This record gives sequence, C-alpha cells and structure tokens, in this order.
Amino acid sequence: MTRYFLAIVTCVALIAAKAQTKMPAKKVVATKKVATAPIKIAPTPKEQLVEISTNYGVMIAKLYNQTPLHRDNFIKLVQQGFYDSLLFHRVIKEFMIQGGDPTSKYATDTTRLGGGAAPGERIPAEIQTGLYHKKGALAAARDGNPAKASSTCQFYIVQGKRYDSAQLQTTYNSRVKVANPDFSFSATQKEVYERIGGTPQLDQSYTVFGEVISGLDVIDKIASVQTKPGDRPLLDVRMTIRLLN
Repeated sequence: MTRYFLAIVTCVALIAAKAQTKMPAKKVVATKKVATAPIKIAPTPKEQLVEISTNYGVMIAKLYNQTPLHRDNFIKLVQQGFYDSLLFHRVIKEFMIQGGDPTSKYATDTTRLGGGAAPGERIPAEIQTGLYHKKGALAAARDGNPAKASSTCQFYIVQGKRYDSAQLQTTYNSRVKVANPDFSFSATQKEVYERIGGTPQLDQSYTVFGEVISGLDVIDKIASVQTKPGDRPLLDVRMTIRLLN
C-alpha cells in the first residue's frame, strides 16, 4: 500500500511538472495611470447690485442675470452717469414710480415728460414666466409696440397692492391670460401677491429685469408724494444711480 501511494504521488508530481513546463508564464503588463483633468463647473455669475439714491432715501436693487440684454444696458447707462439728476417723473400710488427720461434733467415744471430715450434701438423683450411684478420689481417701460420691446432707458419700480385669490384670478383672466395664454401664476407667485402685493396685471406684458432688495419703504414714500395732472410729483424727485459691485 505504501509503494502504491508513493507511486501515485510520484506520477501526479511528474504530470504537474510537465504541465508547468508547457504553460508559459503570464506576462505582467504594467498599466499606466491616465491622468484625467478635473471637471470644471462654470461659476454662477454674481448679480449686479445698484444703489438708487433719492431725496426720499436709498434703494438697493439687484439686476437679474436671466435678462442679460436689459441688465447690460442698465449697467452701461449707470457707468455713463446717464441717470444722475434725472426725475421720477411719473408716480401713481399703489401702482409704480417711473423714471429715466433724459429730458427730465432740466425740465421746467410745465414740461411734458415720458417721451425721452437714450441713443440706440429698443431692447428686445426678455419676458419670462418666473420674473414677475411683485412689490419692488424693477422693470422696463415701453410704448405700445407689438413686440413688447423696451425703452432704451426708462424704467419703473413697482409698489402695487395686495391681491386676494379672487382678485388675482380676475386680473389673470382679464389681463395676463390675454398677454400669454400659456402662462399661469405659480403657487409662490400667488402667495407673494397676497402677502406682499404688486401689479400682476403687468405680468407677461413688460420685462422685469431686477428687484429692490433694500429700501422698499423708499418706494412707499415716493409713491405717496403729491402729484399734479399727468402724475408728475409737485416737488421734483431726483435720482442718482451707482454700481455697488
């Protein structure tokens, strides 16, 4: 039994030895590590802040990056000092305060205002569903052109008033839906119009390109001044605007 066992072991050893001689050794190939460049994510551009100073106080507004044509045009005019000493020439309580007419700088008390413009063509409309006329909204004035293109310089800031759900629905049916049948107020927009207020009747008809983030009380003060026929304040309300960043 012992020989038989040893013989078997010997045979197995010989077979294994032959197998090892026939099987070539595997070559180990060194793999090179491929360096991968890190994924670069473009930073979100900061929103431009502007300071609007008046004889009733100071407002800070931010300009939306979603409306680059209006943003860049406004920045250009501010850099030029275009708005300095111009008037808020049209003021309607619970609605808005409007300014930016270059003819208002040296206007007499009887000068008719509102028709002035900066050099250049109208700014193409940048009306968006997420940008709306809540209190403090900064928007571009325009004439009645069908493309809803904006004035090259005139703007308004919304005061507005609060709307309950029934009033908001009526406004939507009579004004907003006519301007854009595919638009409807979001839950957030409804809540803001009920809690803070605004001018929802202007939504989808004018380009909103920014909002006042500090100094909402200044809007209220200007909107409350005494006016004469044509909605011009009895006492001039002048502005200066500068960039903050």
